[in-house]
Amino acid sequence: MTRSKKTVVGVALAALTGLSVIGISTQQLFAQSRRTINMVFPSRSDSTDLQIKADAVAAFISKETGMNVRAQVGDDTAAVEALRANRADVAFLSSRPALKAEQLAKAKLYLAEVRQNYSGGYTYDSVFVVPKNSSLRSGQSKATLGQLKGKKMSFTSPTSGSGFIFPVSQLVKLGFVPNKDRLNGFFGQVSYGGNYSKALQTVLRGQADAAAVSEYAMLPPYITNQERSQLRVLYKINGVPAHGVAIDDDVSVQDRDKLINAMLKLNLPGNNGLLRNLYNSTKLVRVNHSTHLAPVRTALQRIGIEP
Repeated sequence: MTRSKKTVVGVALAALTGLSVIGISTQQLFAQSRRTINMVFPSRSDSTDLQIKADAVAAFISKETGMNVRAQVGDDTAAVEALRANRADVAFLSSRPALKAEQLAKAKLYLAEVRQNYSGGYTYDSVFVVPKNSSLRSGQSKATLGQLKGKKMSFTSPTSGSGFIFPVSQLVKLGFVPNKDRLNGFFGQVSYGGNYSKALQTVLRGQADAAAVSEYAMLPPYITNQERSQLRVLYKINGVPAHGVAIDDDVSVQDRDKLINAMLKLNLPGNNGLLRNLYNSTKLVRVNHSTHLAPVRTALQRIGIEP
């Protein structure tokens, strides 16, 4: 392309975008005219240097889609609010915030994370954990959970899926408690660790007889291998939906497909390190929003909590 033609193109782009061509190249004008996608990466307890890693993923997706993808780091609540306020287009979310994002922003989950330590691939187990030398007998029967009557129980937090919502839902389903507000009628004491590690520490220190956490919390970095040897799973609840990628409804179908296809390329060997660095996920898989999140929706309704 000749210099004069570049100038003509630059003027035409300027006319379309309202930008001045003085000191701005055609390449810069083209870059500024690209669709901008804001993607939120929530911080998690097992993620470090997340902004750097998120920027690397955003750069990869930008290159694959031709869109200007920008990475933001926050928490699940901030991610959902950003989707609602149209400050974000894409977000990595856990299951309950994904339901909230659907409710407030009409966003849907299109991809789910797979981890090697998820027993169901893109679903995992919620587990009741006791000391290895506990007199309580492990199993999968109603009687197994019945042994917890009158015991000191440590949940992760009132908002945790695997550390509260699914365990309490199972207790309600089996008839031990009527709802989330009547736990003290079954347990001798109820406490909340605040996170997986702290909930497990209450059991290790003898402050609680049992704790409810995710199955992967039984591994480093949540606890050490030595601490793990002092614990065992009393009872497990499978089918907890894995975290995934939600896309806002105002993203066009064409752009949405570009984003999904680009993220699926993170599964390829040459790109997989970018994905693993984020949240230790091995790959992303397509999921149906309603089907994937149905278990958590049911659990929430059973214990009387809104998404």
